Amino acid sequence: MFFLGINIGISNTRAVVLDLEGARVIADAVAPHRWIEGLPDGHKEQDPVCWIEAVDRAVRQCLDTLGSSRGKIAAMGVSGSQQGIVVLDRENRVVRPTKMAGDYSARRQAEEISRAFGGSPGLIELAGNPLYADSAAAQSLWLKQHEPYHFQRAAAILPIKDFINYWLTGDVATEPGAASGTGMFDIRKRCWPNEICSLIDSRLIEMLPKVASSIEPRGLLRQQLANSWDVDPQIIVSPGSGTQMLSCLAAGCVASGRVSLELGNTGVLSGIANEPCVDLRGEVSALCDATGQWLATVVTANAVAAPEMVRRHYGWSTEQMEQMVAASQPGADGLLFLPYVTGEKTPALPEASGVIHGITIDNYTPANIARATAEGVSLGLGYGLGRMRELGFEPREIQVTGAGSGSKITRQLLADVFGVPVVGLSSPQGPAFGAAIHAALVFFRHSGETLQFEEMAQYLVSVDESTRCVPNNSLHSLYQDLISRQQYLVDTLHPAGFL
Repeated sequence: MFFLGINIGISNTRAVVLDLEGARVIADAVAPHRWIEGLPDGHKEQDPVCWIEAVDRAVRQCLDTLGSSRGKIAAMGVSGSQQGIVVLDRENRVVRPTKMAGDYSARRQAEEISRAFGGSPGLIELAGNPLYADSAAAQSLWLKQHEPYHFQRAAAILPIKDFINYWLTGDVATEPGAASGTGMFDIRKRCWPNEICSLIDSRLIEMLPKVASSIEPRGLLRQQLANSWDVDPQIIVSPGSGTQMLSCLAAGCVASGRVSLELGNTGVLSGIANEPCVDLRGEVSALCDATGQWLATVVTANAVAAPEMVRRHYGWSTEQMEQMVAASQPGADGLLFLPYVTGEKTPALPEASGVIHGITIDNYTPANIARATAEGVSLGLGYGLGRMRELGFEPREIQVTGAGSGSKITRQLLADVFGVPVVGLSSPQGPAFGAAIHAALVFFRHSGETLQFEEMAQYLVSVDESTRCVPNNSLHSLYQDLISRQQYLVDTLHPAGFL
């Protein structure tokens, strides 16, 4: 029995086919997206139609790989970014392109909404989270103020993966995981709060999709698509969820208290809890997960950007960059890098810049710069884990996934900073794989089986013990001191306008 998982990413769509009996991925395809060019600074948009085209291409490539076995696909699921909305009119036509994650054109609208509720503390009290410029709430108000004609045409506003689910099934709905990333969802009550919606517009609550179960089928694949793909028309489409939620599932992070780290374009620490993890300081995002529980996440925007900047500056390959990190001693001879070269999400410094502190004639060497950069990123993640610990998380180990997880130097550095073992996975990973796992469990529950997500994860997700890195206690103490020093610099420089 096979299960199809799809992820609508920032730059491409990925589809995978999971052979459940063999516990392996047997087909994998990627189709790129087109960006809309010529937009002003701060605008990042894509045409939703390109995702339909990309899903179709990626799925067909997977089906071609399966050949006559395509009839074994029993269910499919979709994941997608929590940022970005698709606006449809009354004829279900796309009204305008979608603003993607990292589009900060609605920064003023986010501030306007936040002020109406007494700033971030008021929004956290009301819905569980502060508001960001690339949230659906801020983008909805931006659309109303900047493109009133388009806003008047709007009849439905959908998260990205729910737009694809609508194309797959004809059903309009969402689930708590994707909804909780919109900036206008009460994560405690799992509903759209009328206070936020009515502030933006009196019609908005009617435009938002109904919030359905995370673990009940969204519907069956449309007959027209089933015919076009030459697959069983009884394929179940699961509700899917957001990228972060299904990345956690792919990492086996489904039991309360478990923490995983994804090192992709950003660094994302995620922990599962059986109750809402609301951070009154707003540094840890409180979300709903894909299994009926809750998710606490910490995002560091510079996990890739800062090392890439240094690597390009010196003309190093990735391997040479790692060699330079290894050539310097822990602590980088006194250099401390605040790596906020693209602003930062945790700590909340959206317009910050980077700072290298502690430069002397002797320590300003390429190796120390490389080490300080790697440590600066890891210290930021260590700070985030510290904030999660304050909310009750005490992980015994952290499973690391993503493109950056293959580096032993990175894993060891993270283990030393975190103070707990860090280990990679031998099983497939990523949100598309998580979407396939989610589809499998939804299928079996719909069929009357009593499988739990933890049982499914234990069967499909396995760690690679050869990648395990155990922390050095003395280095952990050093890095705890450096985290405190890094945060002291942030607390001193940022209020004064120097960061």
